Amino acid sequence: MKAKPMRIHAPAIPHIPVIIIGGGQAGLSVSWYLSRDGIDHLVFERHQRFHSWRVNRWDSFCLVTPNWQCRLPGWPYQGTDPDGYMLRDEIVEYLEGFSASFDPPLREGVSVTRVAPLPGGGYRVETTAGIWTTGQVIVATGGYDQPIVPPYAGAIAPQIVQMHSVDYRRPSQLPGGGTLIVGTGQSGVQIMEDFHREGREVHLAVGPAPRSPRKYRGRDATDWLYDMGHYAITIDRHPDPVKALTQTNHYMSGRDGGKEIDLRKFARDGVRLYGSMSGAAGVDIEFLPDLEKNLDDSDRSYCGIRDQIDAWIDRQGIDAPVEPPFEKVWRPGQEVTRIDCAALGITSIIWAIGFRPNYSWLEVDCFDAHGRPVYRRGVTEAPGVYFIGLGWLNTWGSGRFLGIDEDARYLAERIVERAGVTPEVQVAE
Repeated sequence: MKAKPMRIHAPAIPHIPVIIIGGGQAGLSVSWYLSRDGIDHLVFERHQRFHSWRVNRWDSFCLVTPNWQCRLPGWPYQGTDPDGYMLRDEIVEYLEGFSASFDPPLREGVSVTRVAPLPGGGYRVETTAGIWTTGQVIVATGGYDQPIVPPYAGAIAPQIVQMHSVDYRRPSQLPGGGTLIVGTGQSGVQIMEDFHREGREVHLAVGPAPRSPRKYRGRDATDWLYDMGHYAITIDRHPDPVKALTQTNHYMSGRDGGKEIDLRKFARDGVRLYGSMSGAAGVDIEFLPDLEKNLDDSDRSYCGIRDQIDAWIDRQGIDAPVEPPFEKVWRPGQEVTRIDCAALGITSIIWAIGFRPNYSWLEVDCFDAHGRPVYRRGVTEAPGVYFIGLGWLNTWGSGRFLGIDEDARYLAERIVERAGVTPEVQVAE
């Protein structure tokens, strides 16, 4: 009798109820709550935990918000300087302590290459370490995937060294001569100060970023704003949500115990300021004639925060020292709209104009026409898909150490609710 051929069945793809993509502070904060609640899950991190803090920060980097705002789940700041600003290595130490406090189920060095819905519900998650199925997916990759460089950067003369802020560590990386820094968000102004402190020739293309006081009327401005409830304002109660979602963060510094950045003072002390960079070819750089407008708008933001704090102090009857009125110590003369880098001795450019997220791997219907994720408090309309770690996910504190705990707790509650009805999905490979 002829034997029947043996049928070999492909092994079932392993299933895990919840998968978190991203092993930074946001993803691990959700993991902390899921671990506490006994929800089986995995965290995939394409690099090493806290990679962006450990690798993608310059040597002098420090927080711009006080240490007391570091309030990760079960792991508030426990150091001796709550009103100080942790340096890069201290931030990493704090985060490592948080991770060690609960030992998350983390797979490092694993990139997620595709997430797609399954016909019967749930999702197929493809990674460089294999394939899983899951009922729920938390996207905690942040918004800093792709460094932004303008298209005309390719037309700049090859002898001018170009670098994005993500690769910047210290001024000695760049050749001698002048450096043009493009962008005045928190990265741009702090890198500018790095060069200025070392006596390097600095040129700065000033964009529309707003600025904030640092210490005002005896306290850090962020302390006043916290007491005033600004960090608790939700995006659906914000008077201008579109502006909130698109505006660059206010710039200031935590360096030297905390200080504000007044670009007019730096200009008075030798930094060359221009308007927004608008084009380049060879050694020629072009700028918009908007320097004075950008400086004025930045100061308007600065003075507006001071006015709000003054009003709060008056309403509460608080005894606080009085500050002198703001004074513009420098004004631009005729706007410079074109420079010759060779003539000015500019040998390098640092792009500090931000990043774009990359969600090309997420094949889920949860984006608007511009490719931005659509959610309410991180919960999308796609069943079991969530986002965390993004600015204004719910409040001004979202995306910062101060607000991550609240956001993570809320998402974990939604995940636990759904876990009670999420079917175990098993499919053959």
